[in-house]
Amino acid sequence: MKYIENKSYDEERALYGSCGVLLRNCAFDGPADGESALKESRDIVAEHCFCNLRYPFWHDKNLKICDSEMTELCRAALWYSKSIEIIDTKMHGIKALRECKDVQIEHCDIISPEFGWSVKNIYMRDTKAISEYFLMRSENITFSNVDFTGKYSFQYIKNGVFENCKFDTKDAFWHAKHVTVKDSVVKGEYLAWYAEDLTFENCKIIGTQPFCYCKKLKLINCQMLEADLCFEKSEVQAEITTPVISIKNPLAGRILVPAVKEVIMDDKKAKGKIIVNHAGTAEKSVSVK
Repeated sequence: MKYIENKSYDEERALYGSCGVLLRNCAFDGPADGESALKESRDIVAEHCFCNLRYPFWHDKNLKICDSEMTELCRAALWYSKSIEIIDTKMHGIKALRECKDVQIEHCDIISPEFGWSVKNIYMRDTKAISEYFLMRSENITFSNVDFTGKYSFQYIKNGVFENCKFDTKDAFWHAKHVTVKDSVVKGEYLAWYAEDLTFENCKIIGTQPFCYCKKLKLINCQMLEADLCFEKSEVQAEITTPVISIKNPLAGRILVPAVKEVIMDDKKAKGKIIVNHAGTAEKSVSVK
């Protein structure tokens, strides 16, 4: 492997097509304002590097980035690349990750609108992220201890497992398929509309009008706070441990809840059962308004 240390590059395609290079304490910055520094490269390790120019890692293979910084000016940093490991790194440019495959992200700080579109096989843990349209249309996702803030997250994703996460997000998981969320807190309006085969287990769910128009929706031992007009037109099996404000026209299934202020069943096609199970009392169906 070739070692490059303490160098600065600002020209166009400065290290284009490199193979087997370890960059240490290098910077991609300068008045020439060149793009695509390491495009079409392979077997690259970047340690403690500073990326302040556009499109540095496109069409790369076997890429490791650690203890580095991609600034706000480092737009669209990683596209069309595969076999990527990113550790202890700031990713602060818009559209930082797209159309990539086999991605591992750990202990990173992400501030990047439109992050992670159409990525396949992404593992993320111990990371904080701020974004909009986060991970849209991505597949095969595994998250552990991720703290996310932003709107329109996880839309159209497929095959995901999220554990011990905190999400403060609006319109999350729309049209998502085959997703499990465990031991997590999810706060935001209009959660998971049009989702299919979605399971929440041991979660705290906060916000208005969650889980509408869902198929094969399952909630296991979940809290629901500030929840009104829940489950409209959804196929649902739910075990809820907290009172909810209102439930509206569940299409099919069974909802077990300790208390509900209002049940709205004004659609003839709505056949879902709502069962109130107060502590120490037998189950009973609620009256319909």
